[in-house]
Amino acid sequence: MTTTTSPSDWISVTGLEKGFETDSYALDNSADLSGKKIELHDVSGNVRRLEIDQQTLRVDDGEAVKLRLTSLRQGIYLLDWLDESARPTASYTVVLDTLTDSYTQILGTLPTFETIKTGLYERALGGRALTDVNVEISHGAVNKSFSDSACPHALTDELIGVRNLYRYSPTEVYEHTYLNPNFYTWQCLKGVEQGLCDTDLCHYYKIADDLYLFVWREKIVPTLGIVMIDEQNHRSDGKIFGVGDTEEAPLANFPMASYCQRLSRAEYPDDL
Repeated sequence: MTTTTSPSDWISVTGLEKGFETDSYALDNSADLSGKKIELHDVSGNVRRLEIDQQTLRVDDGEAVKLRLTSLRQGIYLLDWLDESARPTASYTVVLDTLTDSYTQILGTLPTFETIKTGLYERALGGRALTDVNVEISHGAVNKSFSDSACPHALTDELIGVRNLYRYSPTEVYEHTYLNPNFYTWQCLKGVEQGLCDTDLCHYYKIADDLYLFVWREKIVPTLGIVMIDEQNHRSDGKIFGVGDTEEAPLANFPMASYCQRLSRAEYPDDL
C-alpha cells in the first residue's frame, strides 16, 4: 500500500537525485583495480573482457565509459556503468568477487514513457507485473572457465523479517522491511520523500557472511535500485537508476551509500 497526501508528493528520480546529493555518504571510487584487465566467463561460455581504470571502463576494446567502482569489503567490488548505445539504455552492475574468482551481474532496463502510462489497475487485471523495470541477474567466473561451482553467490532468505534503518546523508533517512522472497516495504522517515512508502518487487543474494546484494524494482516512479549491504560494518553502497523528468530528459543513474543499523527482526511461529 502507498501512503500519500497529494499527487505532488511523488517526485521523479531526478528530483530524488538532487535530494541525495547534499552531503551524501556515497563512497569514493576505489583505485584497487586500476590498470587491471579482467575476463568475465558466463555459463554459456561467452567471455567479456574488461579494461578497468579508476574512473573509466572499456568492454571488449570498445569506447571508454564512465565507471563507478567501490568496495565495502576487501576483495569484493561493485562496478556500475551504462551502455548508452543500447536502446533502451542498459544499466550494468557487477559484483566482482576476487576472493572466490566469481561475479554476479545485474542488467537493468527501464520502460518507455508510453509503457509507463498504463495504469496499475489495468496491469493487475491483465496479469502483467506492476513494474516494467526489467532485470536479468546472472553469474559467472572471473579469469577462468565457468563451472557449476564457479559462483557461490546464491539467493538467500537471511534478510527476511529484518527491519533496517539507512542514513544516506544527514537529510535522507529510510527504513526497509524485508517481507518475503519477492517483496519488501520502504518508507522515507526524513528527506525529499518524507511520508511516502510503498511495497515493491525485490531480489536478495548472499555474497559473503553478512554481506548481501539487494535489488529492487519500483512501480510508481519506475526505478531500479541496487545496493550491497554489509551488516558487519553497518554500511551499504549502490545506486539508483530511473527515468528523467520528461521523455526527452536524460536518465538518472546516481550513487547512494548509507550508514545502516538493524532495528528488529520478526519471529514467526514454527507452525506457519
